[in-house]
Amino acid sequence: MSNIKEAVKEKYGQAALRVVSGGGNAGCGSSPSSCCSGGDPITSDLYNQLQKDELPETAVLASLGCGNPTALAELKPGQVVLDLGSGGGIDVLLSARRVSPGGKAYGLDMTDEMLILARENQRKAGVQNVEFLKGEIEDIPLPNGSVDVIISNCVINLSADKDRVLREAFRVLKPGGRLAVSDVVTRGEIPAEIRKSMLLWAGCVAGALDEHEYRSKLGSAGFENIAIEPTRIYRPEDASSFLADAGIDLEKVGPLIEGKFMSAFVRAQKPLQE
Repeated sequence: MSNIKEAVKEKYGQAALRVVSGGGNAGCGSSPSSCCSGGDPITSDLYNQLQKDELPETAVLASLGCGNPTALAELKPGQVVLDLGSGGGIDVLLSARRVSPGGKAYGLDMTDEMLILARENQRKAGVQNVEFLKGEIEDIPLPNGSVDVIISNCVINLSADKDRVLREAFRVLKPGGRLAVSDVVTRGEIPAEIRKSMLLWAGCVAGALDEHEYRSKLGSAGFENIAIEPTRIYRPEDASSFLADAGIDLEKVGPLIEGKFMSAFVRAQKPLQE
């Protein structure tokens, strides 16, 4: 598990540095294998122009997600929102404006370079009701029952201990609080060579949960009203850059992954009474 964590930390630290140095978007580079690759179908067209215009360019360039949870989470003024794996801060800054006045948005990230970038993006955006925290999504540095809504954008897949992530999310939510995350989810059996690839794990694909397993883990953590809504289903051709970087033959593996990877919006709620 520590190897996976270090691989993720290194990859996303380098992504932040690319943005800061003016080297393009966070997914660009010599090994664009993540769900965050520049021009990749997983990350393309997730935010409309109006949302992009609200934020500094570096926040948009550092967006590494597979969805747009802020568009689907139904945030309201006065709420407290937590973004797990907040990266360059795009979803935190958008959320902060939706919960204003009276609300607050926290961003949690374990990568120093991303936190530096996010805080600079906050400064440029002039958004006050935001706090970026350093920490891991398996050990959230917030008290019990302190958050109304948890969002996340293609990050839970990066954890090797998803049960712990979901238990922690449940812990920090207020009674009746909601989990509203975008993630990559799978349907059916996935070839072992994709599952075992560390490179693809750091790109959100190898660590993706099957939709039934996701539901089961959410239920085991205590959540109810669980729903998984596909937002985009990928074709084998969409994964060509992932597979090529990992040395996997698209023609061989393609038919085995047809229709099995999708971006999804995952909803769940903490009961009002435990």
